[in-house]
Amino acid sequence: MADSSPATPAQTRHALEVAGLGKRVPLPSGELTILDGVGFRIAHGDSVAIIGASGSGKSTLLSLLAGLDTPSSGEVRLDGVPLSTLDEDGRARVRARKVGFVFQSFQLLPSLTALENAMLPLELRGDADARGPAEETLRKVGLGERLGHYPRQLSGGEQQRVALARAFVTGPSLLFADEPTGNLDTRTGQAIIELLFAMNAEAGTTLVLVTHDEHLASRCGRVLRLDGGRLVSGA
Repeated sequence: MADSSPATPAQTRHALEVAGLGKRVPLPSGELTILDGVGFRIAHGDSVAIIGASGSGKSTLLSLLAGLDTPSSGEVRLDGVPLSTLDEDGRARVRARKVGFVFQSFQLLPSLTALENAMLPLELRGDADARGPAEETLRKVGLGERLGHYPRQLSGGEQQRVALARAFVTGPSLLFADEPTGNLDTRTGQAIIELLFAMNAEAGTTLVLVTHDEHLASRCGRVLRLDGGRLVSGA
């Protein structure tokens, strides 16, 4: 007897689906292939590291996954939404609803306080109350006494804690972290990683972490390895 239960659409089962992804850029000497035929799926709640040597295409892949750049070929579905069907504004709306970012260089606005930096994604999204959630999240990362400090008044580790608060304050379903400890000393970087994984576990967020650090990658449930723009393991 045939199963009469309704089928679950495939796109709802994964946080990210990538198929045949390629990125090529024209150069005077010819075309440069940065990514070639990359494909994988990431389930909701997974933690995945993307690892590879410098120039292997890691950061380009992350930009494509987040809809910050457009591919030359292939497709990215973010939480079931095919990014190729959206214009730049549409991709920005998807990111505002679903995505948080942590960057190597912190990417804080120097003219805004820690609190204002953490409030910014909520304000851009149009939330009526940005201050309350931002204060609460900054306290979670240990910066309850630093709300009024500007980035220049904070250490590197404190700036990355503000960046973590800004990433998690919107309750994203997907978090992208690009070399989050790259500008920090070993001890500070380890503290930031412990905080990142703790907050990620508490929120149940899908984590995609780009790193060249094998030890850090091993903290994730799965590792995707890039070499010369191709996915060589982990798919």
